[in-house]
Amino acid sequence: MNPHSKTDWARVKREAEADAPVPFDADGDPYDPNDEAAVEAFAAQALITRRRGPQKAPTKVPTTIRFDADVLAALKATGPGWQTRVNAAMREWVRSHVAR
Repeated sequence: MNPHSKTDWARVKREAEADAPVPFDADGDPYDPNDEAAVEAFAAQALITRRRGPQKAPTKVPTTIRFDADVLAALKATGPGWQTRVNAAMREWVRSHVAR
């Protein structure tokens, strides 16, 4: 800090700390980051994963496929929705090439 500053930095810090919101837990008590139980409870809550709900259309199956780098780059260059377009192209190919 500038030693010639006329700002009362101690006062600024006190006022900022007084105005800062205090985090509260579910019971309305202030969260204490030094309380091991509170930290563990927070971490456990943070680790809860969200799951996707049921799909409206038939469920798609996640898989891994390996493309040549240039092919993948060309597909991605078509913009958002490229995976959906690849799926539609593969569906059309299967319809025309698989014997019934």
